[in-house]
Amino acid sequence: MASKVFFSDLRTTNDRNLLDKIRALMEALKPARRLKRRTTTAIKIHFGERGNTAFIRPLLVRPIVDVAIKAGTKPFLTDANTLYVGSRGNAVDHLNTALANGFASSVVGAPVIIADGLDGTDEVAVPVALKHFEQVYIGSAVVHATNLISLAHFKLHEMSGFGGTLKNIGMGAASRRGKMAQHCDVAPLVNGLKCVGCGSCATVCAHGAITLKHRATNPEAAPAGAKKLAEINGQRCVGCGMCIHTCPNGAIDINWGTALPSFLERMVEYTVGALKGKEQRSLFFNFLTQISPACDCYPHADAPIVADIGIVASLDPVAIDQASADLVNAQAGLPSSCLNGNALKPGSDKIRAVYPAIPWEHQLEYAELVGLGTRSYELTTVT
Repeated sequence: MASKVFFSDLRTTNDRNLLDKIRALMEALKPARRLKRRTTTAIKIHFGERGNTAFIRPLLVRPIVDVAIKAGTKPFLTDANTLYVGSRGNAVDHLNTALANGFASSVVGAPVIIADGLDGTDEVAVPVALKHFEQVYIGSAVVHATNLISLAHFKLHEMSGFGGTLKNIGMGAASRRGKMAQHCDVAPLVNGLKCVGCGSCATVCAHGAITLKHRATNPEAAPAGAKKLAEINGQRCVGCGMCIHTCPNGAIDINWGTALPSFLERMVEYTVGALKGKEQRSLFFNFLTQISPACDCYPHADAPIVADIGIVASLDPVAIDQASADLVNAQAGLPSSCLNGNALKPGSDKIRAVYPAIPWEHQLEYAELVGLGTRSYELTTVT
């Protein structure tokens, strides 16, 4: 059976502005029936990296917060810390970035809580028993909230092809260890040219997986040319990512050792974990605006690949992403963007044009397979 996906374009009048239309989309999902009263509601959103300008504008979040409060719940905005080193790698930097990007409680009407705590380790192991994971590690604030609303800025992504609801929840709600588990199944890599042997990484490693050993930076160098460098024991490493954030020289990085179909499946399994217990108490929104060719995690946003389309909402996380991808691909590409040639034609696969090696449909296929929803949808316009 096809799932309902509600759509609103961006046309407005003196009597009906965009905030009114967002409120109508929220009401179309019947939140009073879906969200449990007198409990907390995690509104999962991406606050944007410093310098990025494509993320959802805070002012557009307020109608959703207001309706969630009207439904009798206690909403808060949340996201988990990043695995990579940037402006959202710990709760202090993350909160300051959210505030700098406009997510003040006076604007959005709700507090901001970082889902996995100060350093990305405040997590809950959620059993899923799926193909890749027996359990997944989700930020505790998301797990402990009774209800969940996902607000995703739909855009293209350099590993998943696109980032919509599934990625916003699966990758975004994962703790640092959870993000590492999705990205790779091997220990981080040490760049011997950047490592100075300071030992900061070994100090913070709680599992004794890092030691300093003499290694020659030049194979032909005499013993005097050798220096102590960090070495990570893959058998002991649990993939928490603390060393990546601790290294003052950026000498430790993610080992991108997972094939793309496997990565997409892992991400979907994390979506299953983040939604566990909330399957009937969740609402999903994709904002098809400023559809950039890369993630909002970058400290910049390239020109959008198509014109702004609108906003979609659904109770089905698979259907909403399928509908969003279809809506984007149906548009004519913008000549001012990174698209060119046949990719500019309406109906062309914009996602594959930018990332030809990524089987982006696989995340939808696997999400349907594990029971998250259906790719079949009925698009209903809300005016």
